[in-house]
Amino acid sequence: MDFAPSAAAAEYTEKMWDFMISHVLPAEKEWHAYLAEHGEHAYPPIMDELKAEAQRRGLWNLFLPQLSGLSNLEYAQVAEVSGWSPVIAPEAINCQAPDTGNMETLELFATPEQRERWLEPLLAGRIRSAFAMTEPEVASSDATNIATSIVRDGDEYVINGRKWWITGVADERCEIFIVMGKTDPEAAPHRQQSMVLVPRDTPGLTIERHLPVFGYQDQHGHSELVFDDVRVPVANLLAEEGDGFKIAQARLGPGRIHHAMRAIGMAERALALMVRRAQERVAFGKPLAEQGVVQELIANSRLEIDQARLLVQKAAWLIDHHGARGARTEIAAIKVAAPKVACAVIDRAIEVFGAAGVSDDTPLAYFYAWARVLRIVDGPDAVHRRTMAQQELKRERPFVG
Repeated sequence: MDFAPSAAAAEYTEKMWDFMISHVLPAEKEWHAYLAEHGEHAYPPIMDELKAEAQRRGLWNLFLPQLSGLSNLEYAQVAEVSGWSPVIAPEAINCQAPDTGNMETLELFATPEQRERWLEPLLAGRIRSAFAMTEPEVASSDATNIATSIVRDGDEYVINGRKWWITGVADERCEIFIVMGKTDPEAAPHRQQSMVLVPRDTPGLTIERHLPVFGYQDQHGHSELVFDDVRVPVANLLAEEGDGFKIAQARLGPGRIHHAMRAIGMAERALALMVRRAQERVAFGKPLAEQGVVQELIANSRLEIDQARLLVQKAAWLIDHHGARGARTEIAAIKVAAPKVACAVIDRAIEVFGAAGVSDDTPLAYFYAWARVLRIVDGPDAVHRRTMAQQELKRERPFVG
């Protein structure tokens, strides 16, 4: 395995850093000020400026190998840089969740008509999308539990159920939902589910509320939805009936690389802030940076970040060479490791900052909330540890003595 940056990765990473320093990071203050004045789910106009600049620089849709020509390993380095501003930067380059996973899903499974209607405007950044799988009444970490019903009635599917923590819905630009539900409860457990495309304005679809995360309302929202006899054409089915679980698994591999590397980017920014604070703050007669306990916090953070990055790079390399199936254990591992490291490093930075670290004067409090949520989204840590353990129990060993 060779994790040295390719020429393409080095070029795009350099371009991304230049974009971050010259445009994205300076835009954060204006972004937050606009939301404070116009409401948590408003759309700051500066995002349109950032998108235009990103496209001008060729930093657009880099997550999709078919368009960018970048491998998962090459894009991972760009994703890490975007993690320094994890809300603004990914959207500015049209590489934000859940749209990335949805675009990958449409790229793989959509009909020509579906691609024209939904994929093309998503790739152009004109609309947003949501992925509606998680439900409040069942343990959605086991996708076979999904209870929302999708019943065929002539040339239509009728959808009934409730979803929550559906990211992106509070943004009115979110025009299309990919909805997972059961089309055949009597089929084999992994063939009961299907996915259908549901436009936002479909009658019977109600947006009940937008859920906060540790008191923070995400600009795009994490929302609860009710489907009450929602009808969509049979042509809105993705792939075939019974393919829902397969589709869900297909969209998770590369997406977890993106999430993990952005988490590492957040951790790197937290460490940078920790170091600067330690160098500038004086306590007990000397800078914090000269206090042994603070040096230990810094050293442990560097160790853990670098270890996690190598694990993610290994997973990305395996996906590139053997597909998601060939990286199953590593995909599960990075989903546990990267957010855990981000939480630990951000927590240490908060400790060094003291009260300032839990305020909104630094990005640390929001980073911590975001990183902690990453340990739940796309399946909680326990599920991925279970996958890893199952693979480990099957592993053949040359010697046990």
